[in-house]
Amino acid sequence: MTYSDYRVAVVTGATSGIGRGAIDLFLERGLTVHAVARDESRLAELAARGVVVHAIDVRDTAAIERELAGIEADIVLNSAGVSRPGNILDSSAEDLDDILEVNLGAVMQILRVLFPGMVARDRGHVINISSMAGLYNFFGHTAYHATKAAVHQLSRQLRNDALGRRVRVTEVSPGRIETEIFSRNMGGTPETDAAAWATYYEGYESLTVADVVAAIDFAVAAPSHVNVGLFELLPTFQVPGGLTFNRRDENAE
Repeated sequence: MTYSDYRVAVVTGATSGIGRGAIDLFLERGLTVHAVARDESRLAELAARGVVVHAIDVRDTAAIERELAGIEADIVLNSAGVSRPGNILDSSAEDLDDILEVNLGAVMQILRVLFPGMVARDRGHVINISSMAGLYNFFGHTAYHATKAAVHQLSRQLRNDALGRRVRVTEVSPGRIETEIFSRNMGGTPETDAAAWATYYEGYESLTVADVVAAIDFAVAAPSHVNVGLFELLPTFQVPGGLTFNRRDENAE
């Protein structure tokens, strides 16, 4: 079950980062691509290339059902995701709702609409973008870690749900990758683009979108009897190890 067996791909987070890179890949492989995102101007650029665009917010379950029901998707790439700076101690209710709804709720709702068709047709491939934050605990946004850990378990569980059918599930768990996410956390302006690059990427050998897209390509192109369950992609100079031991000052307030 390589690309020759597939005809249609649905991609969320389609206008930037991994989703945008994967669309180029799928178009090159001759697939019809449905792009899901909120940025209508960027979607218009994709539409000009023959992509079927869906300008919706993935938090809107009714819109997901309206736009995606009936699509016979062979590949579903769940790439939409958000993060916030800080942790549970200083999160707002809106931060938590946004992270839960986009990173986990939307993934499950999209699969609720599209995954049964894959199982019924005995053909399909789900690709979920998680994060090393879902596999390892380190300092960061607690809710983001929690949702990505849930995507990790969801990806495993989908294999059980499709047992006996030729439906594959791949989780891609990247480390630091050059996308817009850090700039968005800092405000999403040209100024924050520069600040995020200087803080998180300048001088580092980070992953690129092309690295992750190459992993997706490998998983989809694998023979039909091969399911690539998990790609853990880290920059060579980034490791998940490390132990923090903080000595408490008993005189501190």
